Amino acid sequence: MERIDNLDRKILDIIMKNARIASKDVAMECGVSRAAVHQRIQRMVDVKVITGSGYHVDPRVLGYSTCTYIGIQLEKGSLYRDVVPELEKIREVVECHFTTGRFTMLIKLYARDNQHLMELINDNIQHIPGVMATETLISLQESIHREVPVRYDND
Repeated sequence: MERIDNLDRKILDIIMKNARIASKDVAMECGVSRAAVHQRIQRMVDVKVITGSGYHVDPRVLGYSTCTYIGIQLEKGSLYRDVVPELEKIREVVECHFTTGRFTMLIKLYARDNQHLMELINDNIQHIPGVMATETLISLQESIHREVPVRYDND
C-alpha cells in the first residue's frame, strides 16, 4: 500500500464520518485548497486506500428483519475458492470471510424472517458441494457499526 501522510489521514477521517461533505468544507477544516483535497481523494481512490463509496441502507426498511452470521465447515479448506462463487449467487449473503478456528468460513446474511433464513440455509447453503456443516447465529441487535479508526503518524 502506498504511504499516506497526516493530511490524507485527516481528509479520510472527515469523509469517513460524512461522505457527502463538500470538498470546500473539507478543505477549510484541513487548511488547504479544494483542489488539493480533490487531488488527494482521487489519488487515494487510484491507489485503493479508498475502495468504495455509497449509502448505508437499513436492511429492515427493505424487509430483511433477520441478520445472521453462519459458520461454515468445509470438507477441505482448499474448497473455499469453489464455495465463494456459489455464495455470491445468494443475494442475501453480504459478507464472506475465510477464517481460522472451528469454521472454514464465516458469512453474514440478511433474511426476511426465520422461514426465509431456514430456506436459505437448507435449500441453498447446505447444498453447495463441499459444505459439511453450518452453525447459525442470529444477531438480536447491532450495537456498534463503524469504520476502522484513522491513525496518524504520531499515534
